[in-house]
Amino acid sequence: MTSLHDFSAAGIDGTDQDLSAYKDQVVLVVNTASKCGFTPQYEGLQKLHETYADRGFAVLGFPCDQFGHQEPGDEAEIASFCSTNYGVTFPMFAKIEVNGDGAHPLYQWLKGEQGGLIGDGIKWNFTKFLVGRDGQVIDRYAPTTKPEKLTGDIEKALG
Repeated sequence: MTSLHDFSAAGIDGTDQDLSAYKDQVVLVVNTASKCGFTPQYEGLQKLHETYADRGFAVLGFPCDQFGHQEPGDEAEIASFCSTNYGVTFPMFAKIEVNGDGAHPLYQWLKGEQGGLIGDGIKWNFTKFLVGRDGQVIDRYAPTTKPEKLTGDIEKALG
């Protein structure tokens, strides 16, 4: 696997989603959680999605329950929470693991491409990876980096 476009993942509705659908788009991949101190970032992620979607940008949300059991719900509950509380319309996927032996292959690849402060592991919910139109990782951002701080890098990637 050499690019984002080589992977697939189950959508929040359970259907298999081929990430090659995002070829020629700039993508922000984020591991999310509904009961995290960073959960309000959904609002900023949705704003980025709305602002840049017409220029070929998408946010992809991957719920994860590996950090403090902060994503306890099932996919239907997660989808409802995101829609009701934050008006999320960007693509959300089924709950995955991002660390350890059960880490989703996409996250194994992302971490290998762009390590973080604690090595290759994901530190917490709302770690973000910016991926270029070519499917290659441009940068990785800490959970504390608010979505609105990414606009300059997104603009640059969109060209």
